[in-house]
Amino acid sequence: MTVEAVVFDIGNVLIEWQPERYYDSVIGEARRRTVFETVDLHAMNDRVDRGENFYDVIYETADQYPELRDDIRIWHDNWIEMASPPITHSVRLLQALRAKQVPVFALTNFGVETFEIAQGTYDFLNAFDRAYVSGHMKVIKPDAEIYEQLETDCGVAPASLLFADDRLENIEAAAARGWQTHLFEGPSGWAARLVGAGLLSEVEAQ
Repeated sequence: MTVEAVVFDIGNVLIEWQPERYYDSVIGEARRRTVFETVDLHAMNDRVDRGENFYDVIYETADQYPELRDDIRIWHDNWIEMASPPITHSVRLLQALRAKQVPVFALTNFGVETFEIAQGTYDFLNAFDRAYVSGHMKVIKPDAEIYEQLETDCGVAPASLLFADDRLENIEAAAARGWQTHLFEGPSGWAARLVGAGLLSEVEAQ
C-alpha cells in the first residue's frame, strides 16, 4: 500500500526523553531511586499528557510529599532539560520528507503547556502539517480513541499511514487499526524504512 502520510512520535523519536537519566545527573542515582520508588512520576506525567495543567499537576503532587517537594518540582522547573537533546538524524528525516512534500503528522503523548515549551525550543516541532497532541485530544496512546481521532481529522486511510513510535504497545495499537508501522529503535532503521517505502532516496535519508 502506498504511503500517503508519515506519522512521527516525538519522545525518543525526535527528542530524547529519559527523565531518570536527567534526575541522576542532577540529584544522583541513589536519591533518584528514592524519589521514583516513592512517587509514580510517570503516572503524574500521564495526567499532564491527558490535558491537565502542567504546573498544577506537578506542584500539587510535590506538596503531597514535603520531604521530596524540591525533587518533584524539578519535573516542572527543569522540564525542557529533561526533554533533550534532539535526535538530529531523525530531525533531518523529518525535514527531508517535508522537502519532498510528503505530508508529515505528529502523534504524541504531550501536555498542552509542555508542547508549547518544546515548540519554542525546537523549531522543527513547528514543521508538521498536523500535530496531534494528546493534551488537546484528552486521550493518550495506546488508547484506540487517539488513533481514531487522527484518522477522522486527517482523512488519510489507515493503510496509507506510516507511523514510527518507540513503544511497542503504541505500534501494536496502530497496526490493529490497519496502519503501517515502524518500531523506532534508532534513526538509521527509520531511515531505511523510509527509503524502502520509496519516500526518500538513500542520499536524502542520510
